[in-house]
Amino acid sequence: MGISNVTAYTKEEYAVMQTIRDNINPQELIELLLELGNIRSIAGFEREAGEYVYDWLKKEGFSTRKIGMVEDRFNVIGTMGGDHPGEGKNLLFTSHLDTESPQYNDRDNWRYRPETVLRPEWLEAKFENGVFSGRPVENDRGPMTCTLIAAKALKNAGLPLKGHLYITASPGEIGPEQVEEFRGTEFLGKEVGAQYLLSHGGVAPDYVIAAEGTDFGITWMSCGHALYRIDLYGEEIFTPMINHPKELQHHPNPLVQVAVLIEKIQQWAVQYEQENTYKAKGGESIPKVQISAIRGGDPHIMGAGSEVCSVYIEVNITAKQSIAPIQRQLEALLHGANMQGQVLPLVYRQGHEADDEVIAPLVDAIATGSLAGARGELQLAHYAYSSMWRDHNVFNMYRIPSATFGPARFQPTIEDMVDAAAIYAFTAWKICNS
Repeated sequence: MGISNVTAYTKEEYAVMQTIRDNINPQELIELLLELGNIRSIAGFEREAGEYVYDWLKKEGFSTRKIGMVEDRFNVIGTMGGDHPGEGKNLLFTSHLDTESPQYNDRDNWRYRPETVLRPEWLEAKFENGVFSGRPVENDRGPMTCTLIAAKALKNAGLPLKGHLYITASPGEIGPEQVEEFRGTEFLGKEVGAQYLLSHGGVAPDYVIAAEGTDFGITWMSCGHALYRIDLYGEEIFTPMINHPKELQHHPNPLVQVAVLIEKIQQWAVQYEQENTYKAKGGESIPKVQISAIRGGDPHIMGAGSEVCSVYIEVNITAKQSIAPIQRQLEALLHGANMQGQVLPLVYRQGHEADDEVIAPLVDAIATGSLAGARGELQLAHYAYSSMWRDHNVFNMYRIPSATFGPARFQPTIEDMVDAAAIYAFTAWKICNS
């Protein structure tokens, strides 16, 4: 069964697409993306970028609001349409303000080489020779700009929308988590973003598009993730009295034993990925595992080792999995290695997928827009895009059929961005008038 039953478009649909294109100014898109993309908006500090989006939507005549769990990290909501009260479907574009980057504080020394922190592409959006570059473009203010330009094209074209179109920008999508000593509002993750937008934002979408780079593919499934801490216990031995056994597993210091545990974890990670790969009509999810941090000991206290070494593991979770079986597997791994310790799940966010039949009208609308926009038949996105967290996960969790779709993820051209904006606008016209 194909991804969509759409194989052609009508004369009216082609005319609408051309009208939309006539109302997209590529130079305006370039300037808007560079302005928005060059605002410093690292995880936890999205306010300035949010203010920019709010001011732009208000200036362009959209009904505009802010809604946030905390003052400095708010969601922006622009609304248009609703021209026939009680008729038409509602569509919501979700995109996020935060961009992955170093934090530019002492914690960067734990994770990055000094020269890596200095790379300009973390914070800079560029446009050279018809191509955009920079992390803010890729994730996610490039696709965000396309939704803004799409909404303006619909407005300028005077195309009516029976239902409501929500254009939103959220904090906290790639953001940190409140783990260990990292507490406070800057470490709030997805709770302050799309989830808060949906539960407190005064929106009622029938469908949602997470506007992110997918190379013009689509998926309506996604992985969640869990963060496990495996505490490995041993003995603290006065250094002048330490004896080094031949086998690392028998060493009293857990900072040494962890070498054995890491090998066990890596073997388990390969098996876990193979056993839990999930294929469906909406895509393929391959749940990955990676060690994200290791902690142990106290570097300023000399003379002995440590009794504890903690390994932090990120485990991706498909829509068909849950957390408890993974917990048991990791506990069995620790026990089977004859090591003392415990396994604690510190973070849990479930993966979700939309019902294939319920989301079909949205898929068909995007597929028609792709054809009318000369992008060809709509294809499934690469498995990477259905194996990561994106905010369509939030809406699918609440049973609102949602997909992720967007332009080229890396180094999109101006043609890519104009096409994406046109397809977003066309989809809104199609859905909101259905």
